[in-house]
Amino acid sequence: MTVGTRALRDCKAFRIQAADTNKFVLLVDPAADETGFVAVIEIFDVGGRTPANIHERADELFYVLHGEGVIIYHHRRAALRQGAWFLVRAGEEHVVENTGSGRLYCLTTMVPDESFAAAIRNGVADRLDEEDLRVLEGT
Repeated sequence: MTVGTRALRDCKAFRIQAADTNKFVLLVDPAADETGFVAVIEIFDVGGRTPANIHERADELFYVLHGEGVIIYHHRRAALRQGAWFLVRAGEEHVVENTGSGRLYCLTTMVPDESFAAAIRNGVADRLDEEDLRVLEGT
């Protein structure tokens, strides 16, 4: 079990598929951290979006760290900006889209994990670039 603090620079980043317009930085990985949930920083490229998706048993919390976007949920669109958060209940379809001029950064937590961390881990390795580190570390 992992104990203590970790540097963001040491966390691994992935895209689930190479063509995806969002990447994930694994903060809490159920396999490594022996938890029942996953926590990631989800980074959306300019114009990036998730495909419409539903989690059978998992609730998902998004907290906007930086940027602007929209959530499409219950066939409605709601604006997202820094400090906003939203909860998606299990079984409810949703899409998150970056509508800003820069990247959109969200802290995303899913409980239970529902194999989301494995899908991320088995994806395509990526990295945090200097823009990501400047935004996320405040440097």
